[in-house]
Amino acid sequence: MSNKKSSQPAWRKYTFLALIVSLIAFIGTALLGITKGLVAAQLYEVANPDGINRWLVISASVIVLGLALYAILEPDKASRFVSRRQTRYGSNLFIMSLAFLGILVVVSVFAYQNPVDVADLTADDENTLAPELLATLENLPETITAVGFFSSQSSTESADQLFSNIKANSNGKFEYRFENPDQNPLAAREAGITGDGKILLTMGDRKEIAASAGEQEILEAIIRLTNPNPRAVYFLTGHGEVGLEQGEVNFATAKQTLESKNYTVSSLNLIADGKIPEDALAIIIGGPQKPVTDREVELLKEYVSAGGSLVVLQDPYQFTEFGAASDPLAEYLSNDWGITLDQDVIIDISNSYGPLYAVSAIANQHPITRDINENLIIIMPQARSISITSQLEGVLLTPLIQTAPPTQTSINSWGETNLTSAEGGQVQYDEGSDILGPLNMAVTGENTTTKGRVVVMGNSIFAAGQNFDVNGNGNFFINSIDWAAEQEDLIQFTPRSTTERAYIPPTQIEWLAILLGSICILPGLVIVAGVSAWFTRRRQG
Repeated sequence: MSNKKSSQPAWRKYTFLALIVSLIAFIGTALLGITKGLVAAQLYEVANPDGINRWLVISASVIVLGLALYAILEPDKASRFVSRRQTRYGSNLFIMSLAFLGILVVVSVFAYQNPVDVADLTADDENTLAPELLATLENLPETITAVGFFSSQSSTESADQLFSNIKANSNGKFEYRFENPDQNPLAAREAGITGDGKILLTMGDRKEIAASAGEQEILEAIIRLTNPNPRAVYFLTGHGEVGLEQGEVNFATAKQTLESKNYTVSSLNLIADGKIPEDALAIIIGGPQKPVTDREVELLKEYVSAGGSLVVLQDPYQFTEFGAASDPLAEYLSNDWGITLDQDVIIDISNSYGPLYAVSAIANQHPITRDINENLIIIMPQARSISITSQLEGVLLTPLIQTAPPTQTSINSWGETNLTSAEGGQVQYDEGSDILGPLNMAVTGENTTTKGRVVVMGNSIFAAGQNFDVNGNGNFFINSIDWAAEQEDLIQFTPRSTTERAYIPPTQIEWLAILLGSICILPGLVIVAGVSAWFTRRRQG
C-alpha cells in the first residue's frame, strides 16, 4: 500500500486546489446572483450593471472548469464520489434547494415590480389610501413619475410604503424612485427642490413639487398636474427693488425655482402700467429703496381687498434711501392689518454669524413653516423687526419666525433703534429705547372676509443671490409665495382617525407567570424532552 502511494506523481498532492477554486467561484457566483436580484428589484444601485452579468459568466465558468479539471486529474475519486448513495441524495437535495431558491427570487422580484392591493389588517387602515386619492388615481390621464429627494439624514421607509400603495392602485400609471440631493445636487436644482424630503412629480412635460411624502401633499400635487391652471406672480419694480435677473444681487434663483413649479414670473411697474394684471395670484415687493407711492398703494389695497395677496420684503430704513419720507405701504400694513414695520435693526448675538445676522430660533406652526426646524434655520442679514400692534376684526395674524428669546444670563436679541450711537462698532441693548427680543422676523396676515393675504418680512437680501441657498432661506421664501398664491391647500382631505393606545403594565401575578413561563416552564420542557429521548434510545440499544 505504501509503495502504491509513493509511486504516485507529486502533482497529485495539489489536485484538491481545483475543488477550492470551484468553491470560491461558487461563493462569488452566489453573491453576484444576490446582487443582481437586488438590482432587478430596484433595492440596490450599481454603476455598471452589465459588469455583474460578465462576472457571473466568469465565475460560473470557473466552477465548471475547476470541477472538470479535478475529474480529469482524479478520475477514480470522481467516479467513487458520484456512485455513492449519499452523493445521489445530496445532489437531489442540492438541486431541489437551488430550484426553490430560484423560484423564491423570481416570485419576490415579480411581486416587488408588480405590487397588488392586499387586505389591510391594521387597526386604523394605515395601509389603505384615502378615498380622494383612490378616486384621483382611477382617472389619471397619463403616467406620473415621482422622484423623492431624501438626503442621507432622512429615511425613505414611510415614503416608499406610500408610493408602493399608490403604485398598486394606479392601474400601472405611477412610477417612483429616490434621489439623494447631497450626491446629486444638480438634479435637485434642475427640479426646483429647495429642501429635504420633497417630491417631484412629472406627467408629460408638466411637473409639480409636493412638500413632503404625505397623502394630502401628494394628492394636491397630482391634482395640480391633472388640472393645470395658469399661475402668475409679479415682482414690483420702479423703486429700486432687487431685480428679477439684473443687478449683482437678484432674484434669479428664486425665479428659476418658481418657474420649475409652473409659475409664470414677471415684473410689474405700477407707475407705468397703472393697473394690476387680472391673472396675478400674488404681488412680491422685494426690497424697495424708495417708498411706494400713494397711488400704487391704493391699487394694491384694492387688489388685496378683492382677494389678492402681497409678499412684502422691507429692509431697515437705515439701509435704504427712504430718509425722512413717508412710507404709504408701511401705513397701509399698519392701518389695515395691524402689522408695523419697526424702525430698528435686529441685533442677534445668539449665533456665530455676527450680530447683524438675524437667525430664526422659533418657528411657529403655519403652512409656510411646516418644514422649518432647528436644522433648517432662516438667516436674514441686516433685518428689521416686525410688530403686531393691533388685532383687527376679521384679520388673522401669525408670527412666522422669531429670534432667540432672552435667558437668565443673556439678552440674545434686540431691535437696535440707534446704530449711530455704537461706540467702537459695539452695540448694546438700551432699555427704554431698544426693542427686547424675541423679535418677529416675518408675519402673515389673512382677512377671513375678503380672503386677502399678506406676508411681511423684515429683509429682502436673504432670498437674493447666493443667500437663497443658505440653510432654509429659499425654502421659506418659496413657501411664502405658495401660501400667498393659495397653492398650498387645494382640497379638503378626509382626516384619518387613529386608535388611542395605552400601555398597561402587568400586575405582580402576571409578571410572576411570565417569568416562570419563560425561565422555568419552557426550558424545563426542553430538558425533559431531551432526557426522555436519551433514555428511549438507551433502552433500544
